Amino acid sequence: MNVDLFDFTLPPENIALRPAVPRDAARMLVVGADGLQDRVVGDLPAQLRRGDLLVFNDTRVIPAQLAGRRGDARIAATLHKREGPRRWRAFVRNARRLRDGDTIDFGEGVSAVATDRDADGSIALVFAGDEPVELLLARAGRMPLPPYIASRRATDARDADDYQTMFAARPGAVAAPTAALHFTPALMAALDAAGIGHATLTLHVGAGTFLPVKADDTADHRMHAEWGRIDAAVADRLNTVRAAGGRVIAVGTTSLRLIESAAGADGIVRPFAGDTAIFITPGYRFRGIDGLMTNFHLPRSTLFMLVSALMGLDRMRDAYAHAIGQGYRFYSYGDASLLLP
Repeated sequence: MNVDLFDFTLPPENIALRPAVPRDAARMLVVGADGLQDRVVGDLPAQLRRGDLLVFNDTRVIPAQLAGRRGDARIAATLHKREGPRRWRAFVRNARRLRDGDTIDFGEGVSAVATDRDADGSIALVFAGDEPVELLLARAGRMPLPPYIASRRATDARDADDYQTMFAARPGAVAAPTAALHFTPALMAALDAAGIGHATLTLHVGAGTFLPVKADDTADHRMHAEWGRIDAAVADRLNTVRAAGGRVIAVGTTSLRLIESAAGADGIVRPFAGDTAIFITPGYRFRGIDGLMTNFHLPRSTLFMLVSALMGLDRMRDAYAHAIGQGYRFYSYGDASLLLP
């Protein structure tokens, strides 16, 4: 499909720079059989049915942005995907100043050797020393805010909490599963009381989620792989819920993509552990999910393509036009949409 079909104009004032307080006070646009309904996230229990299951991503964001030097050259790196105990694939600013085998000094006793430049422009960084890389990043790294926020304000201490979900348990993501940022203990208690269950899986979100689609046709776009896991017990629970007539509602596109990667043509979700580079565009037949709660996405992005595949492109263009006109806040710290096909 032509990528231009997924373009739209977003006024800069619609881009959220901070999350709503409290988190479940964010607005929520419900897109379903009754058209478009303006709600707030706290209304979610009333929008779902007893027996439904919400599926969250329990990945935890690591301080994956590094600033350093190679000689006189300033080097900035955003880790993208772990490739080994001490090796991370990274997107590097000023990479033209690096040669294979160069050492980058990131300060705080943290350094890494640059190697293995990929066709997509990423570079492998192999960290020196014996300390776990997690400790090195805790010393020298910063929270990796998305570029549409970081270009407009500096990262600060608030982001260390704001950019983690209440489910964050397994370190490894370099971007937050932002739909789950809206959830609070009070909202989870209300969902439990309404008979709406929840489960968790793990997908370590990579920085590739923010890369624009540069191809003119979706068929020519290359997705970056991300590592994920669905345990056998979670897979069984998803299948049991659907067999009983409940709906599996993915919270976030990361949860959806992993469930769809693990689901067979028969609609059965099976245990999964490994990389996924699934790219969902209109025409895709969904196998493992029945709905999606997600934030509002960038124009021409793979994520806007995904929601258009779920709900229809014309319907999502209408929903986004409504959201923009009504002043909904977009992107990672923005408002939510509940998509019920």
